[in-house]
Amino acid sequence: MSKIKRGVSLYSYQQAQFFKQLDLEGQIREVGTNLFGADGIELLDEQALRKYPHPDPEFFDAWYSWMDKYHTTPVTMDVFGDVLQFRDHVQSYHENAERLMSDIRLAKKMGFKNVRTLATCPVEVMILALPVAEECDIRLGKEIHAPIPLNGQYVNEIVDYVQKTGTRHLGIVPDWGIFAFRPSEVTLDWYMRHGAKEETCRLVAELCMENHTGKGNALKDIDLSKYTAGNVESSFFRYLKTHDTTDDLRPAFDLMISLVKDNVKDYTEIDFEVMAQALLLSRAKAEDLRELMPYIVSIHGKFYNMSEIPSRPGQYQDISMDYEGPIRFLKEIGYEGYINSEYEGQRRFQDRTEEYLISEVDQVRKHQEMLKRLLEV
Repeated sequence: MSKIKRGVSLYSYQQAQFFKQLDLEGQIREVGTNLFGADGIELLDEQALRKYPHPDPEFFDAWYSWMDKYHTTPVTMDVFGDVLQFRDHVQSYHENAERLMSDIRLAKKMGFKNVRTLATCPVEVMILALPVAEECDIRLGKEIHAPIPLNGQYVNEIVDYVQKTGTRHLGIVPDWGIFAFRPSEVTLDWYMRHGAKEETCRLVAELCMENHTGKGNALKDIDLSKYTAGNVESSFFRYLKTHDTTDDLRPAFDLMISLVKDNVKDYTEIDFEVMAQALLLSRAKAEDLRELMPYIVSIHGKFYNMSEIPSRPGQYQDISMDYEGPIRFLKEIGYEGYINSEYEGQRRFQDRTEEYLISEVDQVRKHQEMLKRLLEV
């Protein structure tokens, strides 16, 4: 039996929270009672907590009563680190570190063991806050989000600092999106509703699958350690207008442009946006986790759409990413931390009227079915 534990990021229920279908207690109750034994709670403090960053004193009594009532465990508190929260200036590193230190103390007060920063949080800010993390015995983890690879700068700077100092309170939070190998079907459906051609969607899926299976290498020469998702996308759109980009990006950009122009009748700008989805894949391999085991704080179980596996009723998969391989590897190398479901596909339905919105509760339940099944194989 695997010792890997299962939980849920309450970020998954953002739509249900917005429509007042699930309040914070309702989300915790859903995790504790309907998810096949999952118990881990991860939340985004600014989303979940009234009067953040200073909840009322009585909130903490309610919080711990919910943990006891629903047999759940605080695992990771996610912090956003909004550097634009003031009207007159962008936060300095020291200001941002002060907010992070406040978040760490709040996480300690709520019983969390970990605090996750965004991938874009500078390591310098994390280091400034590290003494408070050590004082509170909280592990700080930087999210490693697609298209960031596991062997690039964002990870290496964390590993180097830990090895240099010996601190036990700094690490990484890999996001399962790094194991995505093609755009989700719900993403491509969204683009088609907004004018993209079906042929373009087929072409980008084929391009990604060729790279995933080793039949093509158009994307392999891009050094993803130098880019965030937004940066590589914006570089592509700038290239469309100016033909100016870096040498490592140019071959892939040229290929994607020619795929559209040579194969898609009456293409428009949105067809190039569809092709840009191929740039958002980290191309991470499960084996990349081996040397990073000491630095893994927890793992985001990112997914975009759960669909029933053909001929296997009641069993589900996300067709856009590899779960079986990395879970098998995590079990082999003895990972014992949490994988927390993080659903992010609801945004691909929010261009439609309310009756077409997807059920986040249903999606998370299906994701947890998959996790439980794969962890027990």
